[in-house]
Amino acid sequence: MFAGLPTSVGATTVHKVCGSGLKTVIMASQMIRAGDADVVVAGGMENMTQAPYLLPKARGGYRLGHGEIKDAMILDGLWDVYNDYHMGRAAELCARERGVEREAQDAFAIESYRRANQAIADGLFKAEIVPVEVPQRRGDPLVVDTDEEPGRGRPDKMPKLRPAFEKGGTVTAANASSINDGASAMVIMSKDKADELGIQPLARVVSNGHFAQDPEWFTTAPAGAIKHAAERAGVALSDIDFFEINEAFAVVSLAIAKELSLPLDKVNPRGGAVAIGHPIGASGNRILATLLYTLKDTGKRYGCAGICLGGGEGIALIVERM
Repeated sequence: MFAGLPTSVGATTVHKVCGSGLKTVIMASQMIRAGDADVVVAGGMENMTQAPYLLPKARGGYRLGHGEIKDAMILDGLWDVYNDYHMGRAAELCARERGVEREAQDAFAIESYRRANQAIADGLFKAEIVPVEVPQRRGDPLVVDTDEEPGRGRPDKMPKLRPAFEKGGTVTAANASSINDGASAMVIMSKDKADELGIQPLARVVSNGHFAQDPEWFTTAPAGAIKHAAERAGVALSDIDFFEINEAFAVVSLAIAKELSLPLDKVNPRGGAVAIGHPIGASGNRILATLLYTLKDTGKRYGCAGICLGGGEGIALIVERM
């Protein structure tokens, strides 16, 4: 309702952790193909900085002794409940088993910041960002129209940071995605409806793919999803011009690119979540939005968005510029 849609429009909340925002687009395209809708608004959001702290035993009453406070952000979004550890431990597992060294992760992170800052300087994100006005106690409202995180990167300090999850590990606060708030949405409609309304679409949905494996290997699951989507689309990976592979951790994108033999210049050309941020529920939608405008600006044909998510899953979507 806050989006201005009439009360007659139905809505569904999708809780698929990091995959939520991309899954909504997949569901929207499926609804349209099935004839259940002509137009669907699909998106995702996450307010990580205001995730509450929880008192699990408060309802029944605390007794004598120490109590416990749980961080909802960790508990609900960043914890592997099957192995009972932080998702960062799974990133460390991936780095060890796939041979991705600390230096490679730091170099990838530095390049992610460089690409994001270059894209901002060139105005490449303007078309996909809706400016938000934040009222101030005095004076004019603050207009937020640029992502804040890319400008905070300090490449000279990144190689010096301590490991965040394991002693002697390789994953740090700099080569992992940051804690962010964000929202993203897009309109999906049938070609007939677009023609009727005189709307020129950015792209058409070609195919989607899903893949799942052991929970601790969510890091590489998008590789299987991307292959699945490509097989369903009848295209070779070499036919795809750009890939947006969510940088939950630098090692995720590096391991997937290595497994699929993807040139890194085709992966996240405008930077990724390491630099831009990873507001969990929004990210799948955001990387697709960036992919759509990358295709539009470059005149290329095919793009693929892929994202990992807790539980050992990955999802992917292939689009074709129109």
